[in-house]
Amino acid sequence: MTTARGLFVTFEGGEGAGKSTQIRLLAEALRVRGHTVVTTREPGGSAGAEALRHVLLSGAAEPFGVRMEALLFAAARADHLDCVIRPALARGETVLCDRFVDSSRVYQGVTGNLEPPLMAALERVSIGTSMPDVTLVLDLPAEVGLQRARRRAGALAETATPDRFEKEKLEIHEKRRQGFLDIALREPGRCRVIDASLDVDHIARDILSEVERVMAGPASGQTDDGQAARS
Repeated sequence: MTTARGLFVTFEGGEGAGKSTQIRLLAEALRVRGHTVVTTREPGGSAGAEALRHVLLSGAAEPFGVRMEALLFAAARADHLDCVIRPALARGETVLCDRFVDSSRVYQGVTGNLEPPLMAALERVSIGTSMPDVTLVLDLPAEVGLQRARRRAGALAETATPDRFEKEKLEIHEKRRQGFLDIALREPGRCRVIDASLDVDHIARDILSEVERVMAGPASGQTDDGQAARS
């Protein structure tokens, strides 16, 4: 099942919200229904962007300040769009992306305190009009998410340490959580807030329901009062 243009779905939320797991489950569910699905991530997803991912998450760019990080994220995103996302959408495929422009708005904008005109300019040159059709915000208290992220890192390697962003203070993570919720409130036509504190299968059903609603019609995902839909 393909369309003239594919569906672009992004997953957002704080550390440990379960984005990777839910992308995998949604991809499996959509493929069973006959959709061709591409899963990808940011920073990364293309060869050039993956190289920048290492620089960003290792903390190598941190000494140069948040402006440099924002520029690198924008460069990675532009390469990712050109090499992976836009070609897949042009083929009529469904693209599921772990983080996109809303993460920059929150991480470099809200908690990095970059000026709104600079953030808007970076967004304009890096993505143009390539906004997601639907953004799923996996909402979870920051403390719970950080505990999950650190358990995951420990399971992957005994010597694993938190990445550039996981290591920051709890208050910053909670501020980011609110930043994502604020975006969802301002853009209810695009954003859906998903309760990520529920069990994995429940969350997966909520997400599939929201995506199928978007596939069925452009206006079906909004609530009667125009607020962001919340599952």
